[in-house]
This record gives sequence, structure tokens and C-alpha cells, in this order.
Amino acid sequence: MLARQLRELREHSGVSAEFARQAIGVGKQTLWRMETGQPVRLNPLFIERLCAVYGARDDVTRTLLGLAEESHRTGWWQAYGDAIPKHFDSFVGLAEAAKRIVSYQTVLLPGLLQTDAYRRAMTRVHSPTMPTTEVERRIELFARRKARLTDADNPLTVEAILDECVLRRAIGGPAVMVDQLDHLARVGELPNVSVRVVPLDAEAYDGLAVGPFVLLEFPRHPTAHLTEPPVVYLQSHTSARYLDKPDEVNQYQQAHVDLQRSALTERRTRTLIRKIAKEYAAHTALSPAV
Repeated sequence: MLARQLRELREHSGVSAEFARQAIGVGKQTLWRMETGQPVRLNPLFIERLCAVYGARDDVTRTLLGLAEESHRTGWWQAYGDAIPKHFDSFVGLAEAAKRIVSYQTVLLPGLLQTDAYRRAMTRVHSPTMPTTEVERRIELFARRKARLTDADNPLTVEAILDECVLRRAIGGPAVMVDQLDHLARVGELPNVSVRVVPLDAEAYDGLAVGPFVLLEFPRHPTAHLTEPPVVYLQSHTSARYLDKPDEVNQYQQAHVDLQRSALTERRTRTLIRKIAKEYAAHTALSPAV
């Protein structure tokens, strides 16, 4: 929020990034971090000086100084810093602040909808030599994140659209998937959670060209211009991208609308999920005899 305000103030004032960084005696990289919300030491004197250079009103300066102070507070998830990849730390913070998350996935289930056993199996595949204590620390972190789905005071709204391939990939084996799909069907009945599947018989559809994404929307701030705009999160193997330009976000919002047209209803999705769970259960029952 602070980064966006600083960037917009500078752009509206007509001050160049080069002049701004020289005004506070920092390098280009430091100013870029300040304006993009990347980890950086936020000196209140820098904020005051930039506000003066940009001609900001006194009340705006006070607001930004307040945001700078708040940014130094640590969220609960930062206690798990050693268990969170660096490029994922920002996402956890954004998800904690979000009021609604839209997730489209084609390979794996969204983390918020995974069982511990599913997550544990994926962690073992990705990091086979990771000590058990570290694996369980990551499981604990995910459990803390999932708690918002049933938090009466601050519930998170989740809309997940999944390709059927996600359900067909037996992460952890058939027994793990039986429990995972049972959990998915149950959590999809929560009033703040929607789970819909694009079936394989839909053949080609727009989402396959778009690729997996997460759209985060934030609550309205009492001061209207401080309300955070939506952000699109795109994850790769070693890094992540955050898109916040209105035209980029609009394209993914439209992609979500298109995906809704391809997906089954929630009721039909639960029927399909339970059908696939029964197939896994039957396979589990036959395994000892094979």
C-alpha cells in the first residue's frame, strides 16, 4: 500500500525517479524496492523528504508515515520465514490481507484446499532430503493459512476453478487422494468457498491458453484512495510475478469469467469429485491383491 502511494505521488508530481532517489541519497535499486513493495529498510526521514519533494499535503504525509510504521510490524507467518521460499513470502502476506481469492489451477490443488497428507506428499517430491521437522513446520504454516476458511471473524472467500486433470493426478497415491477429494467436496460446501471443475470432456477451452493464476482482492479501506487494487499472482519454479496494472488485472478478471462458462456448477462438481474419489477407493481396495 505504501509502495503504491509513493509511486503514484511521484508520477502525479512529475518528478523523475532519478531526481527522487538523489533527493534521499539512495540507489536506483532502493527506490525501485520502495515503490514496488519489495523488502527494504523504510526510513521515516526518507518518506518525509519524498513527500516534501512531491508536494504532498500534510495529511497525506502523516498517512504515509503511519503506513511506514505499520510495515515494520511482523505478521504471524514471518515466524515461519525459514520454511517459506523467498518469492512466496510476499504472497502469504497478500493472501493474509485479502478478502477474496480466485484461483485457477491445472496441475495441483490450491494450497488452501489441500489436506496435510497431500501437501506432505508434494513437499517430499520437491525436496526429498528435507528433514521431517522442516516438512512438518511447512505443514503447520499451511494449517495456519487454511484456518481463515472457517474463521468466523475474518473469513476468506475462495473461488477455485480446477481442471479435472488436477483431480486425476494421484498425489501421494490413491489413499491420500480419497481423503483429499472427500475434503475438497466438504470444504466446497462452506458458504465462503466455491469449487468448480472444468471437465475433461470440455476439451479445449480458454483457460488452457491463459495458464494457472491467482487473483487477490482486498477489503475496502476507510480512506477510499488507500484501498488496494486487485493483484494477480503468477508462480514459476524459482520466482513469482505480481501484476497490478489495471489492464493486466482486467484480462485475468475476464479470463475468470470465461472459465466460469466452461466449468461445471458447484453441485455437479461435487458429484464428479465424489465419483473420482470412489474410483480411487476402489483402486485402494484392490491394491493388496495386485
